[in-house]
Formats: sequence, structure tokens, C-alpha cells
Amino acid sequence: MANLDAIDRKLLTELQREGRVTNVELAHRVGLTAPPCLRRVRALEEEGVIRGYHAELDPASLGFSITVFAMVSLKSQAESALREFEAAMNDLPEVREVHMLNGEIDFILKIVSRDLQSFQEFLTSKLTPAPNVASVKTSLTIRNSKNEPGVPLE
Repeated sequence: MANLDAIDRKLLTELQREGRVTNVELAHRVGLTAPPCLRRVRALEEEGVIRGYHAELDPASLGFSITVFAMVSLKSQAESALREFEAAMNDLPEVREVHMLNGEIDFILKIVSRDLQSFQEFLTSKLTPAPNVASVKTSLTIRNSKNEPGVPLE
């Protein structure tokens, strides 16, 4: 765990809120001048606290009207089987998140698809026949009432 002071936490809070903020504006928001602000941000990047920056896209406006969560149980939980499944999921662009779980379900996946027919095709041709898959249970999302990336830093 990184050893963060109050200024680091302010920097991270601001960057989570708005990743495209300029260094000058970020420095102003946290009470620093630009050069030490940039040094701190670069140090946080080098330490791996900041893993990257991205644009948040609206799936529906890009033609992805369906989000599905799939609960996947595997035939074997041997490390090689887990890694083979994870590698297969990494090759599927529709699969946006892969989380290994503790309990009856081995993985939960977040999947985006253009429509129900496209998802059904993905399910039967790519997900169900993936390495070591024993069963798949899916739930289509109705709406998303919260999407807060990152972690609470207050």
C-alpha cells in the first residue's frame, strides 16, 4: 500500500474526478505550483498508484445497447484451467471486465453487446464453448444508477 499524504490524496481525488485536467489547474486545485504537482503525479504513476487515464464512453451512443453480467462456473479450478479461461476472455473484446470470485461461481464477467441477438450469438459461439466452462448464468442490466470508477479517498 502506498504511503500517501493529504496532497497526494487530493491529487488522486481530482484526477479520478477529471483525468484530463491540466497540470496547472490540478496544481491550483490542490494548493501547489505546477512543477511539484507534476513531480508528485509522475511519482504516483511510477509507483503504480495511477495505472492509466481513459475516456469514459457512452456505450449506447456507440451502438452497444446491452450490458450483461455473466456468472461462469468452471469444470476445474486448477491454476492452469483458471489461467486458460482468463486468457480466452482477454481475447474477447465484448468482455469488458473479468473478476475471479470466491464461492460457487468462479468468475463474473461484464459483457457489452449491440443487441440481444448479438449477445445470444456471443454466448453460444464464444463464451459457452470457452476452455473449461461448465455453466454460464446471465443477467441483462435494466439500468445503471451508479458508475463510480476508482476508490473512495475521503
